Amino acid sequence: MQVTGFMIKQIKVLVVDDSAFMRKVISDLLEEDPHIKVIDRARNGKEAVEKVIKLQPDVVTLDVEMPQMDGLAALREIMRLKPTPVIMVSSLTRQGAETTIKALALGAIDFVTKPSGTISLDMKTVAQELREKVIAAASVAVEKLTGVAVLPMIEVKKAPITRKGQVELVAIAASTGGPRAIQRILEKIETTSIAPIVIVQHMPKGFTKSFAERLNEVSKLEVVEGYDNLPLKPGMAVVAPGGSHLIVEYNKMRQLVCRLSDMPPLHSVKPAADLLFLSVADTVGGASLGVVLTGMGRDGAEGAKAIRQKGGYVIAESSETCVIYGMPKAAVESGGVDEVLPLDVIPGRLEEMAVIRQKQ
Repeated sequence: MQVTGFMIKQIKVLVVDDSAFMRKVISDLLEEDPHIKVIDRARNGKEAVEKVIKLQPDVVTLDVEMPQMDGLAALREIMRLKPTPVIMVSSLTRQGAETTIKALALGAIDFVTKPSGTISLDMKTVAQELREKVIAAASVAVEKLTGVAVLPMIEVKKAPITRKGQVELVAIAASTGGPRAIQRILEKIETTSIAPIVIVQHMPKGFTKSFAERLNEVSKLEVVEGYDNLPLKPGMAVVAPGGSHLIVEYNKMRQLVCRLSDMPPLHSVKPAADLLFLSVADTVGGASLGVVLTGMGRDGAEGAKAIRQKGGYVIAESSETCVIYGMPKAAVESGGVDEVLPLDVIPGRLEEMAVIRQKQ
């Protein structure tokens, strides 16, 4: 939000949905916040692209499933012709989840699910989430939408690694902008001889499976959605399932395994990175490596501090590449971070620190 004198600049939003009813509902819900102004509506992707170019909205809410040009095709054109922060509005279907994950990879900032299908009479249940995500999206720098920011003039001076011994587990936390950031990291890791990676990405039930499948397609690692008692092994990355907290522990055979918890949401999210990080600190201690990526809020800050206090090492993504510099900033301010790095430097650092060394 920009403040000029005593006037707060309203966020201009274009609402795109093939249903006239849903266009009306979404517009009304957004404008309940005085900081948001719906400047127009579009009924299909083709019309959306034309209006984005003509009206230059600050944010677009974009339906996934539409005739003529669907949400994915429209998103591609928007990012090609006039990069603009986009919030996808998705259905809770397998196809909707797969399309949404593709949209996030193409540059959509975030998504909100229609609670009960294409025509959702209960959109009010996600109204606050929608407004918060639109407001967050309006603050995103446009150059971060079409690719990770390039920092050719910045020389990254990596800190000397003070910890000793083998890293046994890598834990990653992310929220808004996280799907692209996590994909960027996993697809750049060149070796499968790396400690297991456990990931909390704030995402609802029904979407994390598609997210894991997408990551598995682009990474050399074996990427799966987590389940109870899943053994962790080198070369594997596990995505915490939406709707469950994921923690780690040793089983009776002293093998690291995933455990799922049905504890209430923490920081209004489930899964929560803090619960994962705290379990990593307690279980793995100094043999752990934490990574806090882009996202709103402060989830992960307490857990990052715990990992560091137990002798583990924590990396935070720098503000230059974060879509939202919220979670990493909170982790830094909590004293829970050893090193701050741009996104494209992090995969190499993970390989440097977490590759499994052969015992002599």
